Amino acid sequence: MSATLILWGKHMRKLVVHKEELFGLLLQPVLWVVLFGTGMKSMVSSSEPGGGDAYIDFMVPGIIALSALTGAIAGGSVLLDERLRGIIKEYLVAPVARLSILAGNAASTATKSLIQAAVILLVGVAMGAQIGLDPLACLGAVVLVASYGLGFAGIGLAAASKAGSTAGYHMIIFMFNLPLLFMSNALYPLSALPTWMRIAAQVNPTTYVITGLRRLLMEGATLGGVEPFPIWLCFVAVIGFAVFGMLVALVAFRSSIK
Repeated sequence: MSATLILWGKHMRKLVVHKEELFGLLLQPVLWVVLFGTGMKSMVSSSEPGGGDAYIDFMVPGIIALSALTGAIAGGSVLLDERLRGIIKEYLVAPVARLSILAGNAASTATKSLIQAAVILLVGVAMGAQIGLDPLACLGAVVLVASYGLGFAGIGLAAASKAGSTAGYHMIIFMFNLPLLFMSNALYPLSALPTWMRIAAQVNPTTYVITGLRRLLMEGATLGGVEPFPIWLCFVAVIGFAVFGMLVALVAFRSSIK
């Protein structure tokens, strides 16, 4: 556990020292909410439930998911850079558990996802989003975002353990980025999707974290009707995805250092 905390602290200090990374971490979600939200809400009829100004409520959880997904890719890039520079070998000769190396990377990635989520919520409130402040609901939202971030952090770390170059890593991980966002209910309701995309969305963990956040924080976000997933299913799906992602990362990491 101490090694995990040390590596987590190392990555978080780098975030503060490298101002450009911190700037990008905070600016990207702001741009998504402000630019995309402003443009889309004018296209969605205000006569439809969840349309018009209320579209910000509908969209904010989707931008949180996008930011967590993007942050997971960045977390994998850190591990890949350390592996290619030989820093991972230095970790391996130290008296620490190999799982701690992965756990430290994954924990810092999840922390960055939570920071971005908080920024997005604040920007959403500034733009008129109606955010619920029930303590238990907020705690549940933290669990969902952290678990979703851990799941994709695991996939990003697995890809980073196998990729031979930075370019190769980004080509591999690109397949999990925007396709997963657009094949979900992030920017439009499931009822608006064709059948094949709706089926894909129902096996996409992104759909469940977004639905869970809407139910916990934004009950008014009902564009196209309330999504047909109970809150307990959202937690099961997202936490299960977190476990799956970290198991994939552990298997890939172990095989890469043999």
